[in-house]
Amino acid sequence: MSTRQPKPKLSDPAQAALDVYHDYLTHEQDLRPATIRNYLSDVQQFMAWFEQVQNERFAVDRITTPTLTHYRRYLQKDIQRKPTTINRYLVSLKRYFAWLTEREAITRNPALAVKLVQEVQQAPHHMSDTEESTLLAAVQRGGEVRDRVLITLMLHTGLRVSEVCHLQWQHVVIQPRSGHLKVWGKRNKYREVPLNSTARQALQKLRQSDPMRLPDEERASYVFPSLRTGDQLTPRAVGFIIKKYAVRAGLPDLRPHELRHRFGYRMAQTTALHRLAQIMGHDSLDTTMIYTQPTQHDLQTAVEDIAWE
Repeated sequence: MSTRQPKPKLSDPAQAALDVYHDYLTHEQDLRPATIRNYLSDVQQFMAWFEQVQNERFAVDRITTPTLTHYRRYLQKDIQRKPTTINRYLVSLKRYFAWLTEREAITRNPALAVKLVQEVQQAPHHMSDTEESTLLAAVQRGGEVRDRVLITLMLHTGLRVSEVCHLQWQHVVIQPRSGHLKVWGKRNKYREVPLNSTARQALQKLRQSDPMRLPDEERASYVFPSLRTGDQLTPRAVGFIIKKYAVRAGLPDLRPHELRHRFGYRMAQTTALHRLAQIMGHDSLDTTMIYTQPTQHDLQTAVEDIAWE
């Protein structure tokens, strides 16, 4: 996450212009307070830069397209902001000048022709074999049966966190040599997620860990309930569970969705994209394509193959 600059001091005309924009965003737009603060901060930074560089008070009719491209170059070269940060500033300014044009405060939108900074797509990060083993070792050492099965199931089915929370025993179908989960994903879209032998064994172990539960109670109960109340886990609670074992494993930056990505990345190596999209619950193959991108480790291995030593 980028660090925002402290609020710079503006001239009275610039502050007055910013206040008018503030009133518009607050009273005429359906925006969250944090979003309004972000837009205002980006515009304020630009106003302050203009007044310092041009040595004159800010006025909307003094801003041209070259002024904005000069500002883009300042962000990129002088203070070396990341492309995502630069583009955030530019999008905020495009929104501001579009509003000024609509209300006829200016006759021509100078931001219209300003292009965003092209970003070089970096290799995505996926859990490595070592990271997966370390995480599993951490939960095996001191975790509840529920937690061990939860992490195992996410690694072997690619379920979303919300889907894990809603999973009930009546949605689990286990047969001697096969099995699947009945899952209602985004927009309540139904799919059946196959269970491999590792996932089936883990779920059977979890089911057997509470022998006092009656069959009827099991059908209506959640697979991963709160250990304290027995109610459905929340996504926040799942995040806390995974975070706890990730920290123990020395992986403090690990996030729950990385378990889903780990599954998708491994499956993409041997599974046709249209089949993987069905398992993952993707509406578009474009979304599934992310799992075909090589990791940084993959790229390193590739270049090592041509090393002379």
